[in-house]
Amino acid sequence: MDQRSSDVDGVPGLLSFASFRLAAYAVCIEGGRVLLVRCVSPEGDSTWSLPGGRVEQGEDPFDAVIRELAEETGLEGVVERLLGVDSRVIPPSECRLGVGHQNVGVFYGVRIIGGELRPEPNGATPESVWTPIADVVSVWRSSLVDVGVALAQTLPATGHVAAVPVGGLVQH
Repeated sequence: MDQRSSDVDGVPGLLSFASFRLAAYAVCIEGGRVLLVRCVSPEGDSTWSLPGGRVEQGEDPFDAVIRELAEETGLEGVVERLLGVDSRVIPPSECRLGVGHQNVGVFYGVRIIGGELRPEPNGATPESVWTPIADVVSVWRSSLVDVGVALAQTLPATGHVAAVPVGGLVQH
């Protein structure tokens, strides 16, 4: 199924997409550092991101973010606050599968309370590191990192920050 412009729910010209994902992300900041995870795609591409991922059917995003943090990093955390929500649309021309995709991410400020950093067992996250926030701009990363850090640093009342342009070191 491709992205198409048609009548969706009675709205003429509304775009529909072949895939949609609701995800929850942990923004863990301590001592001027942010926790990043290195994600490896099935094709072997590596990108730094925030701990987090898909909210399973019937799961609360609040619970999903803590589950994903533990699965990917080995760390235990508690949600301190909702930071915001980001919706990104990836057009077919920029999507790996050649079809449109929409990702809605719920970002939480999370405080680490225990555990030890470790790779995700049998997973796509082989490494987690605490990275100085000032150094984030120099790593190959998902735009989710920039969104999460901006939300944590500015705490906008609306829970929304400007879209992050992709290109260079910043990927979808």
